[in-house]
Amino acid sequence: MITAQDAEFHPPDEAEPSWAETNYFGFYVPDVPLNGGIYALFRPNLGVVNTTVSLNSRKIEAPWQANYWDMQVHVPIPDNRSLLEYDLATGLSVRCREPNKVWDVDYDDGEGTEIHFRYTALMEAFDIHDPDQDPMVEAQSSGSDFAWGTAYNGHFDQTGHFEGEIVLHGKRHTLDCVSTMDHSWGPREERTRTPMSWLHAHFSKDLAMHGIFSFDPEVAPDGTSALQLTHGYLLHDGEMVGLKEGDGTTERDGLYATTTHLRVVDRHDREWIMDGTQQTTFPWQAWPGVVGFNVLHEWRCGEETGHGEVMDFLGLGHLTAIYEGHAP
Repeated sequence: MITAQDAEFHPPDEAEPSWAETNYFGFYVPDVPLNGGIYALFRPNLGVVNTTVSLNSRKIEAPWQANYWDMQVHVPIPDNRSLLEYDLATGLSVRCREPNKVWDVDYDDGEGTEIHFRYTALMEAFDIHDPDQDPMVEAQSSGSDFAWGTAYNGHFDQTGHFEGEIVLHGKRHTLDCVSTMDHSWGPREERTRTPMSWLHAHFSKDLAMHGIFSFDPEVAPDGTSALQLTHGYLLHDGEMVGLKEGDGTTERDGLYATTTHLRVVDRHDREWIMDGTQQTTFPWQAWPGVVGFNVLHEWRCGEETGHGEVMDFLGLGHLTAIYEGHAP
């Protein structure tokens, strides 16, 4: 169970220099379409934080082809050592007004790019290790012990409402979307050995889905991956309902999802079919040892249309092996 204290730093294992604590806020402006992300990965035992800020409306293969990309990996952690209130040298400021419910996030690089929003939770935090929330864990289903190696030893996902604005190259965009944030803590090696598809679909404040799926790390470029649910939930009419089973497929252009087909079943035995189609692509290097093949999808569920990210994470070792095996 996630409590108010979990919005703060957790006591790190002093013997683990790789101990990490993260916050991620993903958002989008569907009419552009513009996909954005703000991420902070703190390493308290080393005294540094890795931050990334991205804004992208294109289908690209290199991060510098995006509308905006900033990555800094050795930023000092502020002296106050608090996740509830921090100002980083990168221009990122975060204020948690109500633990695990309301955050104010501001970013200004001093060179004309700004992001300002309030995130307001639409549900309680979903603890991937809590059997009372996650029927996969309760039933000890296959994959329900997934913790992305040890990086997700503590982890929650949450759907919320983003309201604010983005200033990109002097042009202002109104930000008003339902999307997902997450928070995790645990040892996190630079080398990522476990693949993961972290994805979500948001149709309104009354309907959204978030899921973590496993897939074969030996996927071929331009191939198809089978997806298997490990953790997830549905937000429906104000109620957060854990998913009890789920599967699907991802078709790829290179390693980016072009289409994603999902079937998930919630705790109430309702089956949901969702189909996503690629709108943008971005190779998000969340930290140096991993690439998240980030796609903004347009999703359909019955008569409903929405948006959300698919992020397929592969370690650099997986990637070199994939392309060694498929070299021209």
